[in-house]
Amino acid sequence: MHDPKMMDKIENGPGFIAALDQSGGSTPKALKGYGINEDAYSNDEEMFALIHGMRTRIVTAPSFNGDKIIGAILFEKTMDGEADGKPVPQLLWERGVVPFLKVDKGLEAEADGVQMMKPMPGLDALLVRAKAKDVFGTKMRSVINKASPSGIAAIVKQQFDVAAQVLDHGMMPIIEPEVNIKSDERAECDALVLSETKKQLDALPEDRKVMLKLSIPVEPNLYAPLVDHPRVARVVALSGGFSRDEACDELAKNRGMIASFSRALLQDLRHSMSDAEFDQSLSSAIDQIYQASIKG
Repeated sequence: MHDPKMMDKIENGPGFIAALDQSGGSTPKALKGYGINEDAYSNDEEMFALIHGMRTRIVTAPSFNGDKIIGAILFEKTMDGEADGKPVPQLLWERGVVPFLKVDKGLEAEADGVQMMKPMPGLDALLVRAKAKDVFGTKMRSVINKASPSGIAAIVKQQFDVAAQVLDHGMMPIIEPEVNIKSDERAECDALVLSETKKQLDALPEDRKVMLKLSIPVEPNLYAPLVDHPRVARVVALSGGFSRDEACDELAKNRGMIASFSRALLQDLRHSMSDAEFDQSLSSAIDQIYQASIKG
């Protein structure tokens, strides 16, 4: 069973979901954006310590709370870490922010125009551990590069198969079949994502709901049928490489979609900032993304 207070926050709360789930492959880029170059660490352990320091600074900042942020997606090491002497999921929920966990193990090489998720043989054990830490849900990402009907059907089915496993553990899955915004077939990909996702949603039992994390579509409100679907708790949007201004402008065109941004949320934060400067910059980003998420 889902925690009813967390479920209400996710389904009905005004605001957006912060994505703080950069994994090993994307961490160097995230650290560089934060002002920490690769010569500042010599191994993975030091690298992850630095990114945990950045995330700790974010989640303990005064502006990072449940007033405008309804959820946060964590990397596994962040879930297992502490901030202000408390487990990170506990700290988040005390601030009114619902914790989620990134569970995918990265992407396969492209085939049939898409990149499927790699196998997750340890998923059940990870879900048990996350549930024990009061993590509400999960997120898993795959990527669509070409408008391949068979490839997109396979990628959406894989997402829903893993979602069923997550639901079996009493957790809320965020399904993320990302359309590459640089694809020259982006609009066609969007349409295929809509049709395949709707098929899978229609087949879900009445007592099950999922969340969707989708690229902002080329055609505004294309995903309105998914926003309104009775098996969908919430539809969130990824920034996908857009700047914050671009992502917010595009998001605001889509009724019912809220943000779940990573780079667009963190793009102006720097290691060298004073705590006051850091919180001011973070607060400005939160306000802008919040306004784009609560439109109409």
